[in-house]
Amino acid sequence: RSPAPTHCICSLHDCTQTGGSAAEASGPGEGQRLLSRAKRGWVWNQMFVLEEFSGPDPILVGRLHTDLDVGGKNIKYVLAGEGAGTIFAINELTGDIHAMKRLDREEKAEYTLTAQVVNADTDEPLEPPSEFIIKVQDINDNPPQFNEGPYRASVPEMSAVGTPVTRVTATDADDPVYGNSARLVYSILEGQPYFSVEPNSGECRIALHGMDREMREEYLVVIQAKDMGGHMGGLSGTTTVTVTLTDINDNPPKFSKSLYEFVIPEDLPVGKMGGKVKANDRDIGENSKSTYSIIEGDDQGMFEIVTDSQTQEGILRLKKPIDYESKRAYTLKVEATNVRSEPSSGAPFKDTATVKIVVEDSDEPPIFFKPVYLLEVNENAPVNTVIGTVTARDPDSTGSLVRYFIDRHTDLERQFNINVDNGKITLAKPLDRETDTWHNITVTATEVRNHSQISRAIVAIRVMDINDNAPEFATEYEAFLCENGKPGQVIQTVSAVDKDDPIQGHYFDYRLVPEMLNNPNFTIKNNQGEQQNGIVPEPCPFVKKRFNTFLR
Repeated sequence: RSPAPTHCICSLHDCTQTGGSAAEASGPGEGQRLLSRAKRGWVWNQMFVLEEFSGPDPILVGRLHTDLDVGGKNIKYVLAGEGAGTIFAINELTGDIHAMKRLDREEKAEYTLTAQVVNADTDEPLEPPSEFIIKVQDINDNPPQFNEGPYRASVPEMSAVGTPVTRVTATDADDPVYGNSARLVYSILEGQPYFSVEPNSGECRIALHGMDREMREEYLVVIQAKDMGGHMGGLSGTTTVTVTLTDINDNPPKFSKSLYEFVIPEDLPVGKMGGKVKANDRDIGENSKSTYSIIEGDDQGMFEIVTDSQTQEGILRLKKPIDYESKRAYTLKVEATNVRSEPSSGAPFKDTATVKIVVEDSDEPPIFFKPVYLLEVNENAPVNTVIGTVTARDPDSTGSLVRYFIDRHTDLERQFNINVDNGKITLAKPLDRETDTWHNITVTATEVRNHSQISRAIVAIRVMDINDNAPEFATEYEAFLCENGKPGQVIQTVSAVDKDDPIQGHYFDYRLVPEMLNNPNFTIKNNQGEQQNGIVPEPCPFVKKRFNTFLR
């Protein structure tokens, strides 16, 4: 219910409001405030009217009065300014001001008008105009509103009681100065006992200890803002806050089994997976990630365990080849450790499990004693000469016999043979070092009981040199000599080559052919270790002479 309207009787001179004293002879009605005459005239400047007042008749706002309004003097009151004639109307004879429309303070809180007394016949001003204000008084007609809702907020799980979550804010369009219409108080309608709200600030806080994300991750909180200081009869508005608990690392990794058993074939390649283990973590994101390690049982470094970044599984892989005939079982202890840890928790969370590995026997191919064999044979050695022997064995416990073969793609000219039973390599054709110094062939070893099990070895055969080539002059020489040449003058330097390759290097002995031995005009000299060029005298008449030499 709205309070009864108040009215004001005001003089057009300066006036002041007083309460309950006698005023004009005409006397105001009930509820009107009286104005008493002061020495310096009337002091007044404002009237009041309640907003949202609706009745069958216009509401009386106040009454204007002038000292000139005595007897039957012919005067009238004139109103001008904001809303004059549309919102507010004045009775020209009595000075009564009425509000003609329903007013809303939130739309316009006050109106400025002027009043004046004029001659009723001539409209001549009898007094200067007086300005005054009509203020619209507030009533509680607007509920609080949350303009930013609904809200979403997050807070770490296991937060302490009183930890702030978020702050909600409501506004009220009513007058914050007049009464309690805009004085708001916050309270929680839904969300106890997990959360609370500070009545005056609207700050939402944790109210329950030990809130665990793994038990419940999301909460819906309903918060109410009520005006009139929260008292009965106040208007209210609500909003929702969706609170999400964010994860902290408060759970350790846990292996799904305490014992894992794997069977791994002995021929599993190095680097390949032999099994998987998984430690589950109730946390999420980075807090759920773990790394795996082998902490016991792998003194020889045969295995490694790595983390699959997608599945968070521990992948057990071979670091070295395993051999059924050497060791048939392994027992490992593996550990899963959280990558991240909370400062308050100290050391990272861990868990361990046992992994038993059984090595499965596989039919393995023969193994050569050497991956590469280096053999030597003299060139021109007779056919069937034994060059060397290759040896392979079956590593399986059954120990199959082995047969040897030459891969003919590496011996297209079939220069070598091999004994299929004992691996002896023999010469099939004579070899010439000056044609090919090296021969690289591939020898295979095959199990008798399983021909698909094949191994290969490279055999490099070096052909050793023998002195089977005579020296040759590097070129055919032709020398020129001036007829006045001096004794001891070098006419020509000759050199020779040899296709053989002795270990100590070449040594050639140069001599003149027998038919030149008796010629006293020429001699030849061995110059070992020196490189000499032919010397020709200065231009002069010369004779052409051919010399024959031989060497050995």
